[in-house]
Order: sequence, then C-alpha cells, then structure tokens
Amino acid sequence: MAVKVGDMAPDFTLPSQSGESVSLSDFRGKKAVVLYFYPKDDTPGCTAESCAFRDRYETFTNAGAEVIGISGDSVSSHRQFASKHSLPFTLLSDSGDRVRKLYGVPATLWVLPGRVTYVIDKDGVVRHIFNSQLDFQGHVNESMEILKSF
Repeated sequence: MAVKVGDMAPDFTLPSQSGESVSLSDFRGKKAVVLYFYPKDDTPGCTAESCAFRDRYETFTNAGAEVIGISGDSVSSHRQFASKHSLPFTLLSDSGDRVRKLYGVPATLWVLPGRVTYVIDKDGVVRHIFNSQLDFQGHVNESMEILKSF
C-alpha cells in the first residue's frame, strides 16, 4: 500500500554514499526531510533532478530541511555520482528496492523505477507527494513551496 499525505513516513535505515547507515528517524524532531526517489545514478534525467536539488540545497537547509536521494544503485555508484556532480546531500543505496516498495513508489511503464518526492515534516508526517518522471525541476520547486507553508 502506497504512503499517502498525512501518513507517518515509514522509518528505514540504508547505507549512504560514505557507507554510514542513515535512518529517517535520525531527523525526526529535528528537521523536515525532502526524500526523493529516482531511477538511476548518472542518467540524464536523474542528473538534472539531482543537480537541481544541489543548486537549491542551501535554500532547503535554510528552510530547516534535509535533502535525501534514494535509488537502487550501489554505495560506490552513489559515491561517484555525488563526487562527479558535487552533490552536497546524502544519497542512500536501496539495493533490492525494499524502501521503494515500502513507500509504494510506482514504476513507470511497469519497468522504470518511479521518480517520486516526499516532503516530510519534522514530526515525521508526509505533507506532500510529487510524482513525475519528466518534470525534474518540479520536484524541487514543489518541495520548496510546501516547506515554506510550514
């Protein structure tokens, strides 16, 4: 069953590009989280989306939020992707797509892993969901608008 607006965001723990374990609950009570699921490191759309989050990262942190990207790529793939594009935020490796399934992120055309962003407030409640495979900038813009509202 897919996560919906108003639900408590399911907790998880995954390895980051540095190899350390990161849990969603690490941020609860401290920061809002913009959690974006994307299909694959270093593909044109995913690079555009990740770089758009990078370019506005300071605005997100000033709004009291942390940006976290998740895909099924390996820790080493994330490390290379983050380094190549100077991504200042955490990328988490969801090998086996366990967290993707936990959140109910739909596939595009039943094959391509979906591109969905969840805005989670500091209490852990999902406040907004943006689902678009092609509107890379929309993930960033909508997330920022929702953060400004709380």
